[in-house]
Amino acid sequence: MRVVLAEDLALLRDGLIRLLTAHGCEVVAAVEDAPALEVALADPTLDVAVVDVRLPPGFSDEGLRAAIEARRRRPGLPVMVLSQYVEHLYARELLADGAGAVGYLLKERVSDPAGFVDAVRTVAAGGTVLDPEVVAAIMARRRASPLARLTAREREVLELMAQGRSNAGVAAALVVTEKAVAKHIGSIFTKLDLPVGPDDHRRVRAVLAWLDGQD
Repeated sequence: MRVVLAEDLALLRDGLIRLLTAHGCEVVAAVEDAPALEVALADPTLDVAVVDVRLPPGFSDEGLRAAIEARRRRPGLPVMVLSQYVEHLYARELLADGAGAVGYLLKERVSDPAGFVDAVRTVAAGGTVLDPEVVAAIMARRRASPLARLTAREREVLELMAQGRSNAGVAAALVVTEKAVAKHIGSIFTKLDLPVGPDDHRRVRAVLAWLDGQD
C-alpha cells in the first residue's frame, strides 16, 4: 500500500512513518505543507493519502482542501483525514460525493496504532471510517443551521431568490401577491439573524446562507 502522509509536526510525522512502515506500508511521500502535499497527491500510483486538516502556510484548512481537489481530479482517491479538528464545511464536501474511500479520525481519540493502520487499509480498499465525534459534530452543525428555522413556504421563497428572481418573479412563481412575498422575505431576514440594513445586502446574505446549506 503506497501512502502519502501530510503532517506538519515533525515528531508525529516521523512516528506515523515508522508505524505505517512497520505494518508493511510504503510511505512514498511525507510532507509538512500544502504546496508539497498538492505535488504528492498527483502521484498516479498513490493508494491512499493520510492528511492533517491544518497545514502551513495558513494553518486553516489547506490539507483538507488539497485532498478534495485531488479527489476531483481523481474521483474516489482514498483519503484518511487525521486531525485535532472537525472542519465542518469541507468535511461534508469530502463525504458528499458518496464514493466512499474516506476516513476522518481525531488524533486524540486514536488509542490503538494497529487499529489506525487497519482503518487506513479500509479506506484504501474503498471503505469509510468516521470517528463518531466527527459525525456528531457535523450533524449538530447541520441541525443548528438557521435555515432549519424557516417554514416550507419561506424555503420556497428563498430558493427562488437564490435563482435571481425579483419579488414579482417570486410572487408569480408561487401564485401569491408581492405583499405576501415581502412579508415572507422579512421573516426570512429575521430568522437568519440578518441585521437591519439595505434590503439588497440582506437579500444577498440570505441567498449565501441558502447556498451554504445545500449539501
